[in-house]
Amino acid sequence: MSDQDNEVKGMPMFAPGDPEILAKEQAELKDLKTKGRGARLRWYFSKSGPGWMQSAMTLGGGSAMASLFSGAFLQYKLLWVQPVAMLLGIIMLSALAYQTLVKKTRPFYAMKKFLHPAVAWAWAISALIATIIWHFPQYALAAGMTDDIIKALTGLTIESETNQTLLLLGIGFMFLFIATKITWNYGKGRKGIKLFENIIKGIIWFIIFAFAAVVIISGFSGDGIDWGKVGQGFLPFTFQGGDIVWNIPTDTRGISIFIASISAAVGVNMTFLFGYTYLAKGWGKEHTGLARFDLLTGMLIPYSIATGLMIIAAGTTIYGSGALAEGATNISPIEAAGMLEAAGISPIVSRLIFGLGIIGMALNAIILHMLVCGFAACEIFGIEPRGWKYKLATLIPAPGLLGVILWSKMGTWIAIPTSAISLIMLPVAYIGFFLLNNSEKYLGEDKPKGKTRFWWNTAMIIAILATLASVIYYLVTVVPTYFEKVI
Repeated sequence: MSDQDNEVKGMPMFAPGDPEILAKEQAELKDLKTKGRGARLRWYFSKSGPGWMQSAMTLGGGSAMASLFSGAFLQYKLLWVQPVAMLLGIIMLSALAYQTLVKKTRPFYAMKKFLHPAVAWAWAISALIATIIWHFPQYALAAGMTDDIIKALTGLTIESETNQTLLLLGIGFMFLFIATKITWNYGKGRKGIKLFENIIKGIIWFIIFAFAAVVIISGFSGDGIDWGKVGQGFLPFTFQGGDIVWNIPTDTRGISIFIASISAAVGVNMTFLFGYTYLAKGWGKEHTGLARFDLLTGMLIPYSIATGLMIIAAGTTIYGSGALAEGATNISPIEAAGMLEAAGISPIVSRLIFGLGIIGMALNAIILHMLVCGFAACEIFGIEPRGWKYKLATLIPAPGLLGVILWSKMGTWIAIPTSAISLIMLPVAYIGFFLLNNSEKYLGEDKPKGKTRFWWNTAMIIAILATLASVIYYLVTVVPTYFEKVI
């Protein structure tokens, strides 16, 4: 195979026996056309994976904070926002999935050849930098939550600042070790990829069950849960006295939470990783139906359920409880755990189960961040995603474990510019996917046609405009405030 063919067809990912396995999958897909919906769904569930990985990446510290903000300050009003934001992201990712599956071409190479090299390089580098920066708060969250659980359940107190620092660093190294062991499975061929995906699925289900337990227990405490209000929260507007009332905040804090909820759904690093997860599994054109199913059941549904449960838990226990300080504009997951306990939820539920759910979110993000950096480095430096070079590439964000002691200080000056760069590159990537999906030079006969093309383009344009609107608002309102504080 020539260098050009190798570049077009993707970096080697598979063990020698994989072509036979892929051929078997293709035969099973053809056979499914003659079977009922139940058999098809069972087969799809057994083969899904890339969508779950995207869900795992976005269910991190950003989603946790946005969900807690939303429930604590606005109760159930914004339950609809994150599912809609994720749906808009899925529309764009479905275009990337289609392109990757029908052409089996690495997204970076496609962007470089059929759009412009500068766009491809900006996409890869911004994804790498953003991932490294946002690795720090994941460790801060995971270690901080673990520390809180230990102290809440054992009564342990550490007065020495040095000992506290050593404890947090020890917890950070523990998470690095676990994440590394899991991440390196992805470079071990098809079996390693399957094991990796199953671990990720398991953690996501644990997160959902943990937050579901908190919601169930919350429903039996205090005044319980007003399910009527919860139902209204899943709608962008309601009718009151014949008038339409929009579930969109108008105050500064509410709008900030609204934008944070949108931004937490899909990040630029997610868009970079996504196509490679298909290439790693060897999926092709015949897998397009499975890919759509995977996006809906592995990405949209778990994400919506997990964030929705967090919002309901916070909205039921913290909202209007007086636990929030006067004029408060922020709340951390660790503080939320204490507030849940103060609201009458037992320590086992509020500190342990809720805390473990948050830790699961952070651990998933750490693992997927390492995978993103591995693939981004492979593209930037021309490394195959296997062997010791690939393993070292996945460790690029490892210094993020220092976030257990540094993020509280560094986050105040690096979070805003990193968010700005990431947000700016997201619509750029989206526009790139849109152009590639309409490129006859790239897709040839596989370019969408007729009504399919019209409705798909319409949906993508709406997603792009919505993303651009959130970026513009962020740049106009948040960034100037940051510079005022820095200067």
